[in-house]
Amino acid sequence: MTKILLILHVLAAIVAVGPVTVAASMFPPAARRAHQDAGAGTTGAEVSTVRLLHRVCRVYGAVGLAVPVLGFATASAMGVLGSGWLITSIALTAAAAGLLIAFVLPRQDELVEQVAAGRPVERAATVQLAMFTGLFNLLWATVTVLMVIRPGSSTGA
Repeated sequence: MTKILLILHVLAAIVAVGPVTVAASMFPPAARRAHQDAGAGTTGAEVSTVRLLHRVCRVYGAVGLAVPVLGFATASAMGVLGSGWLITSIALTAAAAGLLIAFVLPRQDELVEQVAAGRPVERAATVQLAMFTGLFNLLWATVTVLMVIRPGSSTGA
């Protein structure tokens, strides 16, 4: 059962977190391009791209809740719930989720509205969003590293 839980946990991380990290990283430059091109009389494809990237972040962010749920189940089955590397991973995962919910998605909402309304998008807003997105991605990368090189790993790697 532990192997099945671990497989599901890893698959959930790949399928759910991967698209969020990529879409969130693509969003700031897409928002800048959409605004720049909006003045040139575009067909709205850029606005659709910004909306799609935001929707991917929201939907896959919600699906990503399966990652810690399956992670807790896996850790419980493995008997490592009290391990320092796991507690650190849980804290970093909570921080990443907090960043996504409190900073990334709300700023994306604002920029989607601005782009859709044809209002100017300030470069500072997209740079700040890119910073929060970078922190989100860095936290997930750190959790991934902890999962691979965790102390006491049975792989000997």
